[in-house]
Amino acid sequence: MPLSQPATRPATQPTPRAARTSAGQAELYGAVKAMAVRFEFKPGERINEVELARRLNVSRTPLREVLNQLMVEGFLTRSVNRGFIARLLDAKQIHSLYEYRAVLEAGIVRAACERATDEELASLRAFVERSRDEPDDSDAARLLELDEAFHLALARYSRNDEFVRALESVNARIHFVRWIDMQQGRRSHTQGEHLRIVDALQKRDIEALPGLISAHIGRRLDQITDVIRTGFSTIYMRDQAEPATAVPANTTTAGEN
Repeated sequence: MPLSQPATRPATQPTPRAARTSAGQAELYGAVKAMAVRFEFKPGERINEVELARRLNVSRTPLREVLNQLMVEGFLTRSVNRGFIARLLDAKQIHSLYEYRAVLEAGIVRAACERATDEELASLRAFVERSRDEPDDSDAARLLELDEAFHLALARYSRNDEFVRALESVNARIHFVRWIDMQQGRRSHTQGEHLRIVDALQKRDIEALPGLISAHIGRRLDQITDVIRTGFSTIYMRDQAEPATAVPANTTTAGEN
């Protein structure tokens, strides 16, 4: 499918001076994080706090709190002389995150195999089968939303909240690269692999699952490098393109409808 452009604006704008309340601070955090996830701050770019505060209609103090939190989470870095800096789109770092995700999800599927109910796994199978009906030309953001919902369902079925939080964190940090991956046609393999994982879960084949999940999500460094090249083109071309639909936050819940 043709490569569409992600939006250059956050999915939601905070209400005026919203960050004066805890709810407003959470809203501000969500808006700025969405910008960081989609690389609306270009790799290595200095964050202009004054301009960003004006754009979001908030004061600099709550904005700086958000930027500090995003630095802790790995979306930004900080320089003594330059302030907050947007993270680099670095192939080795992304590869490291994929390796971490593979190890994390191997533990998740083992736990889910032992703890998920038969009803939950039947619901998950139904979700995957419905997902297969998505048109081949569906927007990559929608396909990624479905994929993330599947994996988060596995994490929830592990009955381990730390697994869920860890997966949500790594998903956010590789979201942009995975969106590009979906743009390039990765979807043709995804649904069949999901069904094989569900098959193994329903058979309670705990030994087969780590290999299935590793084969499903693993990427070689050269594959990630190719995706990142496309990502750079997308980042630097979209400023010249017409605004497109934003890459949304994941709102799909596998196994629930």
